Amino acid sequence: METLKFKTNIKCGGCIAAVTPSLNNLQGIEKWDVDTSSPDKILTMQTECSLSADQVISVLKEKGYNAEKI
Repeated sequence: METLKFKTNIKCGGCIAAVTPSLNNLQGIEKWDVDTSSPDKILTMQTECSLSADQVISVLKEKGYNAEKI
């Protein structure tokens, strides 16, 4: 299992609701969470090794959100 972290612009519950279906449909994600109280809005994902950071960034971009791997 691998932990991926991203700095995002996901800032509220509405944003989380918008990305939830897309993130939940990604193969290889065990669980994920966004710390909206952090200034960097950190998305933390527990994944299987087969999921790449680029896949996550692409899915978020399709929904109108930015993500940068940290």
